[in-house]
Amino acid sequence: MASRVEIDEDSDTNKGSMWVLDQKLDQPMDEEAGRLRNMYREKKFSALLLMRLAFQSLGVVFGDLGTSPLYVFYNTFPHGISDPEDVVGALSLIIYSLTLIPLLKYVFVVCRANDSGQGGTFALYSLLCRHANVKTIPNQHRTDEELTTYSRSTFHEQSYAAKTKKWLEGHASRKNALLLLVLVGTCMVIGDGILTPAISVLSAAGGIKVSSPGMKNDYVILVAVVILVGLFSVQHYGTDKVGWLFAPIVLLWFLLIGGIGIFNIWKHDSSVLRAFSPVYIYRYFKRNGRDGWTSLGGIMLSITGTEALFADLAHFPVSAVQIAFTTVVFPCLLLAYSGQAAYLMKYHDEKTVLQAFYLSIPEKIYWPVFIVATLAAIVASQATISATFSIIKQALALGCFPRVKVVHTSKKFLGQIYIPDINWILMILCIAVTAGFKNQSQIGNAYGTAVVVVMLATTLLMTLIMILVWRCHWILVLIFTGLSLVVECTYFSAVLFKVDQGGWVPLVIAAAFLLIMYVWHYGTLKRYEFEMHSKVSMAWLLGLGPSLGLVRVPGIGLVYTELASGVPHIFSHFITNLPAIHSVVVFVCVKYLPVYTVPEEERFLVKRIGPKSFHMFRCVARYGYKDLHKKDDDFEKKLFDNLFMFVRLESMMEGCSDSDEYSIYGQQTERSREGLINNNGNTIGSTADLTISSVDSIVPAKSPLHANNTTSSSSQLSMQNEIDELEFLNNCRDAGVVHILGNTIVRARRDSRFYKKIAVDYIYAFLRKVCREHSVIFNVPHESLLNVGQIFYV
Repeated sequence: MASRVEIDEDSDTNKGSMWVLDQKLDQPMDEEAGRLRNMYREKKFSALLLMRLAFQSLGVVFGDLGTSPLYVFYNTFPHGISDPEDVVGALSLIIYSLTLIPLLKYVFVVCRANDSGQGGTFALYSLLCRHANVKTIPNQHRTDEELTTYSRSTFHEQSYAAKTKKWLEGHASRKNALLLLVLVGTCMVIGDGILTPAISVLSAAGGIKVSSPGMKNDYVILVAVVILVGLFSVQHYGTDKVGWLFAPIVLLWFLLIGGIGIFNIWKHDSSVLRAFSPVYIYRYFKRNGRDGWTSLGGIMLSITGTEALFADLAHFPVSAVQIAFTTVVFPCLLLAYSGQAAYLMKYHDEKTVLQAFYLSIPEKIYWPVFIVATLAAIVASQATISATFSIIKQALALGCFPRVKVVHTSKKFLGQIYIPDINWILMILCIAVTAGFKNQSQIGNAYGTAVVVVMLATTLLMTLIMILVWRCHWILVLIFTGLSLVVECTYFSAVLFKVDQGGWVPLVIAAAFLLIMYVWHYGTLKRYEFEMHSKVSMAWLLGLGPSLGLVRVPGIGLVYTELASGVPHIFSHFITNLPAIHSVVVFVCVKYLPVYTVPEEERFLVKRIGPKSFHMFRCVARYGYKDLHKKDDDFEKKLFDNLFMFVRLESMMEGCSDSDEYSIYGQQTERSREGLINNNGNTIGSTADLTISSVDSIVPAKSPLHANNTTSSSSQLSMQNEIDELEFLNNCRDAGVVHILGNTIVRARRDSRFYKKIAVDYIYAFLRKVCREHSVIFNVPHESLLNVGQIFYV
């Protein structure tokens, strides 16, 4: 039966028959995935459950923000207070900073830009990648947009969103600039993961000197280092093991600092409450000039932890976070800062400012508060460390970080992970910062620099989110962006004055991680481009004949490739150098999409390559940035289950010859489901009890109704062919499965510039050596592994 190839109207019809042949026998998977009903709608919570979630969020989300009162006033006035009115001005700045940034910007605006509950700069980037073609590695296909978790909106051609989208997609430099902005924000979050434990634990441990004034500072540093070593050493247990302790500790902490604040306001000076008037901000700057401006670096520390609030959003609904912040966190922080200000109005010498928090505590409850403060500092450090793990996992999935070991520490929560290599790197850098600076002031300067850069990156990304995703009116976008940039650029200009006083630390750390991430992404992109440009023509493959011109030995060969369409160059390289190939060849593509997760039933896509006599297939396994490629036989089992299901479904379409085009639809009707169950209840292999929605029904692409006109004889022949092929596949699997991986070496051309040679030949090559191999990631047994080496020059 002749088969007609239909070509889209917008394609080039003059490419010749060779192009038509390629498109006919190995088309991209246009229809291999369909849309299932949405199982990920926003859940509605009862009032009681919402309150419980709000309570639990205290321990995970707000720990870092809650420990800021330990060190804010000291970093604002490191040389003491000359005029008590400066305390009122500083308190007024703190009040309005907390109101504008954490409350209005993050809790009520930025948190609503989460990617199905996931926060952080890469979550914002994933949202943008779904609404505009800005992803630098073009491994995404339009069928991926049919995923349940892949949500996007369309624009009117003349809308402002459409024009912005067109401008972003117009040039590769804009895509690279956007990626660079995301990477800078990510690197600064990693810097937070180093600086938060350092300043929080050191500030908490500093309370020992209040009761023992003669104690040397070295002993305080030693105590802080011991606590830090213990903190990083227990990370492999995961937050799920000790998470039930976090919320009560942080709630007790907030109640204590709020209560102490009320006591100090009542006892020392209630006139500090006039700081709620913004007039005192103007008077503060007028009175202090440049010194008042540079002191903003200390005021900035009052809102540190806000970026961790967004990055740790994964396990709680936004409404629960909003309730916890507005009812507990925000009022308690205002009372805590007001109480310290009231104490400093009365006692404002340099030594008092250094330990303002501990000295303002009533003597009878000093030690209980000290213990709770130390525990709260540990919880705050845990929150930023967890956020660092999470954001590195996202960067890893999107090809922006070297392959490292990722361990899931909780069976309940997908987002709770542990990365051993990063954990020990963070610990070493954190101890180096603590022991190297030895005081809170310089660490505070470094901390403020990291935080303000993350906030600026978030503001710029949020501007694009409001335009492309939310499609807000341009006036609202202008108001949000303008207010945010005015506040954050003001703080940024202040921290620039303190770059030489410790502010250089996060810049150096971020620069090192940025170099690693950008070079790795560049190498990954070039490897993908090489695969795309050197893939094998289907005409060449057909010319080899059914046996591919080689001896077909029993077994199944799984050829891993980064291509979702086309035959990879590694295959031609393999059969050119070896005289045999397996009886069944499956090209396996594992790719990550800009979504937080891909449901199991939509993960695998299967397609046949060439005629049935070739016994060649393609399997695309799709993952989200929160998904984990499991370290067991689960992946291989599911791959073969989907392959067998493909053969069963393919045979249901009666009267289709080997030359027909097949398409697998994920959109499943009840009739096709019932027919599959009734007609295939006793098939060969392990497919009888499967329910795989992503490969539910098969129809010829040229005519979905063609199956209605087939005869019973062709139906019987089709069923017999199905049984024969399933038996053949089972026999091949029993004969053995070999995993064929490409070991591609990237080299810079001889005429390349020196910096490119350093980046590719040394930095990228070193990262490839020290990172995990693909065989470890895919859990391939060494006895079943076959590496195929190849070199290409960029």
